[in-house]
Amino acid sequence: MNVHSEFDLVIIGGGIVGLATGYEILSRHEGLRILLLEKEKRVAEHQTGRNSGVIHSGIYYRPGSLKAELCTRGNRTMKEFCSAHQIPHETCGKLIMATAERELPGLERLESTGRENGVPLERLTRDQIHDFEPHAAGIAAIRVQSAGIVDFRKVAEKLAALIVEKGGVIEFGAEVKAIESSRTSGDGVLVRTRTGEFRAKLVINCAGLYADRVARKSGVDPKCRIVPFRGEYYQLKPEKAELVRGLIYPVPNPDFPFLGVHCTRMADGTVHLGPNAVLAFRREGYRKLDFRASEFFDAVSFPGLWKLILRHGANGIGEIARSLSRRLFVRSVQRLVPEIRLEDVIPCQAGVRAQALSPQGKLIDDFLIIEEAGAIHVCNAPSPAATASLEIGKAIADRADKYFGE
Repeated sequence: MNVHSEFDLVIIGGGIVGLATGYEILSRHEGLRILLLEKEKRVAEHQTGRNSGVIHSGIYYRPGSLKAELCTRGNRTMKEFCSAHQIPHETCGKLIMATAERELPGLERLESTGRENGVPLERLTRDQIHDFEPHAAGIAAIRVQSAGIVDFRKVAEKLAALIVEKGGVIEFGAEVKAIESSRTSGDGVLVRTRTGEFRAKLVINCAGLYADRVARKSGVDPKCRIVPFRGEYYQLKPEKAELVRGLIYPVPNPDFPFLGVHCTRMADGTVHLGPNAVLAFRREGYRKLDFRASEFFDAVSFPGLWKLILRHGANGIGEIARSLSRRLFVRSVQRLVPEIRLEDVIPCQAGVRAQALSPQGKLIDDFLIIEEAGAIHVCNAPSPAATASLEIGKAIADRADKYFGE
């Protein structure tokens, strides 16, 4: 259809960051005309609905970074939001566990970072680990008391309902095709989708896996490329779920952006193992054989990807090997919980992480928000974006306030 509508604000993307942003702005500016565009048939279809469900604490992130600040605050505000809206969640705590002497310095560095970020934690000995996780095999651990679990899809669905209650409009099946900004005439920004044309004073791009492409449609070069990494998970069979009480994580490699294969009790009581992180051959490539030629060649033609591969080739080979061999995957899990056997695990839903990569081959390690006249682009918001989403929404709303007055 050919619709032309006027709005104060258009938000692109119905994941948890876009929804949290819309909710925050409507809470500040009652009666604002807001349109949220989502290309799928419902909200939270991609990263929001396909993650580990962990409410992170902020322990991993560089002190002073947006990730550290917004995640630490978001841990509290996400729980408050869930309590206020009767969304089931649990503060179960997390063990980050060293399984060998060589990992102890990394554990100490992580403890120092966590304390600097104001994260409540305690150091555990081998015997104390068993008080929390009787089947775990660590020699020392950090217990992160504030970590929790929730179904972020349910959070996103509640945010969507609140936006509609406050007068906002959510348009589904509305993939963005073009963005035109009238910087000189003052006519705002025109967004073209499959469903129509929409003009607004401000456009906020929260398109996740396609955030860089949406930015380029508006004439902005984010100086990075989204590279999709598929996170492959297994699930413990129900009769073996008692082997994991809560969250058990390894000491992560500080040079790699992923936290390593870990054990996660989900909000529904199931236990997921993973993720194994491998390059996906399309941006929404949830299955091993998913392939889209244009997106694959877009990735492999980017010099930054090859520089990343040269820098982290050994890590990448290990991830690929675990992707191809369930036995190797289970061995990595057994470092944490030795009683888990090959026959105890079954494949389950995979996710894809939208990770921004610089032309120099460096993974952007912080949230990246770019502002220009008439537009705000969230160009990098991987984990812990779900935990931090309400705080990211506030940070974006702070930038948007000037468009809508007091």
